[in-house]
Amino acid sequence: MPCRLIRTFLRSYSSKHAPSVVLRPYQESCLEACTDALTSGASRIGVSLPTGSGKTTVFITLLSRILPAVARPEAHRSLVIVNSIELARQAAAQALRLYPSWSVEIEQGAKHQATGKADLTVATYQTLLQANRLAKFDPNFLKAVIVDEAHHAAAPSYRRILSHFHSAIKNPDPTFTSPTPLSIPILGFSATFSRHDGLALGSVFERIVYHRDFLEMIKEQWLCNVRFTSVRANIDLSEVTVNSSTGDFNPTSLAHVINTVTVNNLVVKSWLDRASTRRSTLVFCVNLAHVRDLTNTFRAAGIDARYIYSGTPASERAALVSGFRQGQFPVLVNCGMSNPCPVVSRDLTVRQAILTEGADIPNIDCVIVARPTRSRNVFAQMVSQYCALHPFVNSTSKVAGVISVPSLFGLDPSEMIDDNSTEELEERSKEKENADTMQSSPDYASDVPDPKSVTYVDHDDPFSLVDQSSGAPHIRTLSRHAWVGCGGDVYVLECMGKGFIRIESATSEEEGDHFRAVYTPTTMPFKTAFTLGVSPYRQNRNVLTARTLDEAVRGCDNFAKNKVVPGPMALGLLRSARWRNEPATPNQKALIRKKWSKKYTNIVDIQINGKKEEEKLQKIATMLKGEAANIITRLKHGAQARYEKKNKQTMKVARLVAKENKRKAREHVEVGPLSA
Repeated sequence: MPCRLIRTFLRSYSSKHAPSVVLRPYQESCLEACTDALTSGASRIGVSLPTGSGKTTVFITLLSRILPAVARPEAHRSLVIVNSIELARQAAAQALRLYPSWSVEIEQGAKHQATGKADLTVATYQTLLQANRLAKFDPNFLKAVIVDEAHHAAAPSYRRILSHFHSAIKNPDPTFTSPTPLSIPILGFSATFSRHDGLALGSVFERIVYHRDFLEMIKEQWLCNVRFTSVRANIDLSEVTVNSSTGDFNPTSLAHVINTVTVNNLVVKSWLDRASTRRSTLVFCVNLAHVRDLTNTFRAAGIDARYIYSGTPASERAALVSGFRQGQFPVLVNCGMSNPCPVVSRDLTVRQAILTEGADIPNIDCVIVARPTRSRNVFAQMVSQYCALHPFVNSTSKVAGVISVPSLFGLDPSEMIDDNSTEELEERSKEKENADTMQSSPDYASDVPDPKSVTYVDHDDPFSLVDQSSGAPHIRTLSRHAWVGCGGDVYVLECMGKGFIRIESATSEEEGDHFRAVYTPTTMPFKTAFTLGVSPYRQNRNVLTARTLDEAVRGCDNFAKNKVVPGPMALGLLRSARWRNEPATPNQKALIRKKWSKKYTNIVDIQINGKKEEEKLQKIATMLKGEAANIITRLKHGAQARYEKKNKQTMKVARLVAKENKRKAREHVEVGPLSA
């Protein structure tokens, strides 16, 4: 659209029309934020409002306040895109309640055929994927397009539709040509304005103009207060696989752990103990098999429970929801949000849980979350869906990233909660913060008990010149001899050309965790062995086993002085031996230069050893004989291999942490621009 038309178009927005319904203050603030953004020139905006906040009322009222562009006075129609027939019916019904004079139609499946000429048409995105159905909606006559549950909007299926109405939205089909140069305002509304799979919502929306968290809504009493109870199930999720794109548990793998007789009986028993007096309980499960099995467990206990999923026929689905609304049965079981039921519904590719997004069943007074999730948004949406919840059943686990009620409030996920309100949980969170602050304060240090054990920190880099390159500074406190740490609880004492003593940690059924020491004597001088191409060492001899490193070192020191290097020669074993302070020999320097010049491929190695070549050569040139001997010993006993292995593990963990941080960052919603 030319700049002149853009300016004319923007002047057509107004927020001064009297509302046809009394709006809450935050709803008015949201509408003002939207109209201000549109007036400022934005045409693709997002709104984040929790379930239960009246999203439908807000976006329908917003449509009433958007006027046709001055350049296109005939553009008075609006299109609302939803992802289920239930949401379509709800939006259409609410529009007629608020604005009875409007003509409202539904475009969905074979049953609902809209003309495309109504004031407001509510259409499912699955139906709009059919070219002949989408063609009904001429952009020249549209003043705005609303996308409900807009966190789906970055998916290729949605972009195939939205690109017909806004030239800035890229259609996934590279051959696609926009039917119009117009940029119809695209307004997205969602309770969870983020995606777990990393698809950028910025590919559709320019920025989020309004955000409200469901906990804020509860505190301000716009949503019903919630009371939470957790039930410890001792479920081991460590072997459950995680979807690489969503970051959440794979449903099939999760169901193997969750959908068991024991866990299902625990859920039902918890409901009987704590919620049997509740009139309407909604249960979230992992997948269809879990839905059926848990429903049968309820029924076996004499409870009239029924289930619904994406493959339930529309008429049966409507009857179930209607019956549940009317209190005809107390428990309705359905699939959880991010782990869809493995069934393709009649609406082409609908695989979402039926009752997680936008279902309107106000009589629900209890929610059971019988499936773990690593997604804060999924968890929050299940919890906030029906904010009169009590109790709340939660499967706790020590697996990192699992979301639970305590974690929503900054508490330890394993903390037990019993009939706690949001205010009580917030107070516990504040107490925890205060305690953490006190523990981090220097004034609090005097109250910390003495440690019962010491954790040693090694210098894993075999070329580290710290502490005479010993690799294990703590060894100085245990012995006067020149022990060298080679990583992995391996310690070596070279015995003046007569072999070496090696201590390493071990575990056995008889002795448990202990340290084992062996002595490896030489058979001939090293030069002779090198010339003959044979090993200079004999077979290992067991020296001792000990419960602690201290005991092992003291025992080996005595063995070295009395059995290996007796008499005055034993002075050469000391760290303070005169020879150790002499300049390194040319052969020592050549060997270290060769090993040290090896190219590192690991980024951690580069960061630690990324010294200039001149500095490295200078270090080697000024190296002492003792330092060089320690480095060579460490290299000979596998320190470099352990160091590189440890670095690879460190990098693997760092990549996983970075990936997890990105996933969590995607769940953070705030007002501002969205990255494309």
